[in-house]
Amino acid sequence: MNKEMLHSAYEINFVEADVCSKFEHGHNFFELAYIRSGTGKHFLNQSECIYHAGQLFLITPEDTHHFAIESRTAFFFLRFNNIYLKKNNLGSDSLQLLEYILQNTNHLNDCILQNIADRTFVGPVIDTIYQEQNVKDLYNEDLIQQLVNTLIIIVARNIAKFLPSYISETTEEKAVSILQYIQQNIYEPEKLRAENISDLFTVSTAYIGRYFKKHTNDTLQGYISKYKVNLIEHRIKFSDKRMNEIADEFGFTDVSHLNKFFRKQKGYSPKDIKNGLAGT
Repeated sequence: MNKEMLHSAYEINFVEADVCSKFEHGHNFFELAYIRSGTGKHFLNQSECIYHAGQLFLITPEDTHHFAIESRTAFFFLRFNNIYLKKNNLGSDSLQLLEYILQNTNHLNDCILQNIADRTFVGPVIDTIYQEQNVKDLYNEDLIQQLVNTLIIIVARNIAKFLPSYISETTEEKAVSILQYIQQNIYEPEKLRAENISDLFTVSTAYIGRYFKKHTNDTLQGYISKYKVNLIEHRIKFSDKRMNEIADEFGFTDVSHLNKFFRKQKGYSPKDIKNGLAGT
């Protein structure tokens, strides 16, 4: 299987085709694929779905995919990597935005636009990018970059509003809020103590654990630990921070404390990731 590389911070392509020229492949970057027109099938991680105009798919570095075109299709592709996110102000810590996308995308083969209002917004944004690329005007590169940022933020919002691995239609709004609170405060251990969460969301300390388990099928501390350790692993893979900086950022007393926590959760050490030995 081919693995494509991205050699710039981001890349935009508008493509029209009757036949897909690429077979199953992976990436070392994120890709947004928007269907401007046409029909066919999208294959993602060995699952397939029928695509049509107006759908937006998110492909992460962990995914493999390809398209099978049935009627002539106009695609918009936006490719971006962690370098782009780290160097551009998206209204929040950009590296944390990368991690948020990595941790919360469901890797299912479905349109990322679950928020109805965003479906009518994305098309005109992409049309504007197309116009700016083809009609050179003052500040058009700056405008295109801002529109790219807008698309990435829309993806983040849809992921934030819909957490499919833990949330269903019957999940109480309070449980969703607790999950989002944990994600937003994962770098501040004091805020994640059970008593603090129970006070903030008016659930008794004695009941908070059972309440969380009931609505997420995971324990409160189990979810916090898994979410944190996966963020740390992605931080090791996608940033150039030293281990002592990561330990400090996540509230560990030192690197030894971080290593002990990480090995308990994952079964291998942070050094194994750096050496390509994780999971072997």
